[in-house]
Amino acid sequence: MTLDERLDRIESLLSALVERETIKDFYEIEEFARLIGKSGFTVREWARFRRIHATKRKSGRGPHKQWVVSHDELMRYRRDGLLPLEIPSCEGQKG
Repeated sequence: MTLDERLDRIESLLSALVERETIKDFYEIEEFARLIGKSGFTVREWARFRRIHATKRKSGRGPHKQWVVSHDELMRYRRDGLLPLEIPSCEGQKG
């Protein structure tokens, strides 16, 4: 491996480390997913089913809102994992 290749590799690893350790107030789903090693789809499903605390906010990309996850929730997830799955009650349904 040449010196230039080694320096490029070190630089890319350093960039990844800085990105991983940068603290933000809120993370977009794709950022959160990358930080915890999951896919964006999986994390969006967790948000939909309230397995993580996430909120929707205007994305600036038209009428669709995007999920965001707070730094506090990232720390809670790393410490405690997913929230329990809430099963809707069957009260009032005929069966």
